[in-house]
Amino acid sequence: MRTSQLTRTTKETDIRLSLALEGGEVKVNTGIGFFDHMLTAFAFYGGLGLELTVQGDLEVDGHHTVEDVGIVLGQAMKEALGDRKGIRRFASAFIPMDEALCFTALDFSNRPFLVFDAEMPQPMIGTYDSCLTEEFMRAFAVNIGLTLHMKCHHGKNAHHITEALFKSLGVAVKEAVQITGTGVTSTKGVL
Repeated sequence: MRTSQLTRTTKETDIRLSLALEGGEVKVNTGIGFFDHMLTAFAFYGGLGLELTVQGDLEVDGHHTVEDVGIVLGQAMKEALGDRKGIRRFASAFIPMDEALCFTALDFSNRPFLVFDAEMPQPMIGTYDSCLTEEFMRAFAVNIGLTLHMKCHHGKNAHHITEALFKSLGVAVKEAVQITGTGVTSTKGVL
């Protein structure tokens, strides 16, 4: 079973996370309703078990909470993947949501990089700063060692764009972490 349990406490956030790559219960509570909705969608479409509780300095804003969740989720997924032997490694997904159409392509290369091309027409989605989606994706990619490309091809509603991005990430992650062989998927023999 590819799993990880992590705790991270700073002066800004206290995070407890349990992750199972083969699925399981999804329970998320970050204190930011829309972010909970996005993480739940990511886990559901990623076929992941995810239990997450966060106490963050939301009296400041949501930045520390969102970024720190990206850090811990990336670290947990890296731990759960172990040496990455046998994983498919690459995947991509187009996901539409009403007028929005978003694309994710990724590579569990152990070389972190983010290309993020998704303008957010509205600055806020409930109490969630729409600009934090990019911060989350960067923290996640860097801490897992993921090459991650994300693009919004169409969209006028920040809620729809953000949801399509998180769902496309989930769909692509589900495919990329599947065990399809026995060795490392690299001509170098190591990731």
